[in-house]
Amino acid sequence: MSSNKILVIGGGPAGLEAARSVAELGGEVILLEKRERLGGTPDRENYAKLTHHWRDASEAMAELAASVTSSARVEVKYNAEVKGMSGSAGNFNVEIEAGGVAESLNVGAVIVATGFQHFDPGRATQQYNYYTFPDVVTLTDLEKMLKDHHVVRPSNGEAPKKIAFIQCVGSRDRRIGNEYCSKVCCGIASKQAIELRELLPDSKVMIFYIDMRMYGYWENEIYWPAQEKYKVNYVKGVISEVLKKGDQLLIRGEDTTMGRPMEVTMDMVVLSIGMEPSAGTRAIAQTLGVKQNKYGFIEAGGEGGLDTVATSAPGVFVAGAAAGPADLNDSISMAGLAAARAVAAAQKVAA
Repeated sequence: MSSNKILVIGGGPAGLEAARSVAELGGEVILLEKRERLGGTPDRENYAKLTHHWRDASEAMAELAASVTSSARVEVKYNAEVKGMSGSAGNFNVEIEAGGVAESLNVGAVIVATGFQHFDPGRATQQYNYYTFPDVVTLTDLEKMLKDHHVVRPSNGEAPKKIAFIQCVGSRDRRIGNEYCSKVCCGIASKQAIELRELLPDSKVMIFYIDMRMYGYWENEIYWPAQEKYKVNYVKGVISEVLKKGDQLLIRGEDTTMGRPMEVTMDMVVLSIGMEPSAGTRAIAQTLGVKQNKYGFIEAGGEGGLDTVATSAPGVFVAGAAAGPADLNDSISMAGLAAARAVAAAQKVAA
């Protein structure tokens, strides 16, 4: 028995947009979210403002979620997990557990939008002493402070006067297997540097980078204002370690522009952590039987490489950072395409 219903797995930005788009195309949607609320990583990590639009992240996610929960064509299941799947495009039988209750769903197509997780900076880069020194924080730690408009050193509760960002923590690193660029970290660090200078106008902010990779409009909307208006100091270099020096942090590395060693002391160090496949993404790939690339993300592209939402399984599509590092705009665009492809796939079989 064929079905026109579309199953969307994941209630983050990509999953929400996919569900909204399917509904607008006239399809019926079942949206599975493993948590008790929608919003994905921006909600879970309490993002302050979106890059580069500067819009309040909570407001944006709430608006997107409302467009889904208010639709009569979308059924949302919380605390939900896929346990197994059989069948083929147009007639998938999906076993799930939602709220502790087992269910069997019949759907025509599936969209995977299980997202990413942030790199754990203590796992393989302990030279930065994230779990040792309280004043070594991550982009997500700082984002929470910025959302509260209250940035302080965790060690003493005082506002930091000197803050350093270290780029590419967990990205572009062959030692740990994450050779790829996570795409958004340079822009987010620059956005946060601007917010720091606005909140703490007397502070000194430095960004240590291998290469600054600013995509699209981010170059002109974030990077140049950070330097020219907000006087953020960008230093091309490689940081080898973060140590303790009195009540400050000592950063050691190499200034690669000048070709010489460098040492600077800071009150706070921010690690620009990259993206990795979420545990949910790895698990769902196994459950649904779709291929993963060598980094663990779901392999997309189809046989010709240009079908950017197709997976190795006909009728199963992917959207957002489940397929690899993506910013919010990329995720939303990809979700819209996945929705159209899923509806078409289900209708083709039904016809």
